[in-house]
Amino acid sequence: MDVLFTPWRYPYLTSPKSEQPAGCIFCIAATSPQRRETQTLYRGEQALVMLNRYPYTNGHLMIAPIAHEARLFDSSDSSLRALIRLTAEAQRILSDVYQPDGFNVGMNFGQVAGAGVADHYHVHVVPRWTGDCNFMTVTARTRLVPEDLAVTFEKLQPHFAQIRNDLVDGP
Repeated sequence: MDVLFTPWRYPYLTSPKSEQPAGCIFCIAATSPQRRETQTLYRGEQALVMLNRYPYTNGHLMIAPIAHEARLFDSSDSSLRALIRLTAEAQRILSDVYQPDGFNVGMNFGQVAGAGVADHYHVHVVPRWTGDCNFMTVTARTRLVPEDLAVTFEKLQPHFAQIRNDLVDGP
């Protein structure tokens, strides 16, 4: 039998599921100078990119508007442009760094639809590899993510630091 260690998952698996962080994680990331602690890889005037603390796979990113909004139709055109531009840049960077075989890109609106943060919408960009799903998700309700978040942050941060703000946020 193989033993697979994923110690960073233990706090999530054993924490009360009703426990929510104090404040909106995206609003905190939008204002905090502690980018490593908030897992924020990029922050522009209109949108930001951060690592998902409980990823489906290595490199699972979330792109959110800076404005605290629950629905796409609440956003300004400039915010929507920044959001989709950053989603495209995130996919390009993940392709360069991780060479995945494909991607899942999606959004959930409202708790009933699966949104973990229902009042601040965001886009998930999840790199995928052939064979990355296995029996652990089905039988043990556990995902195996072989790379520590700190390593993922170190790999991706230099690439996001090179994004030009005018490309994302416009002139």
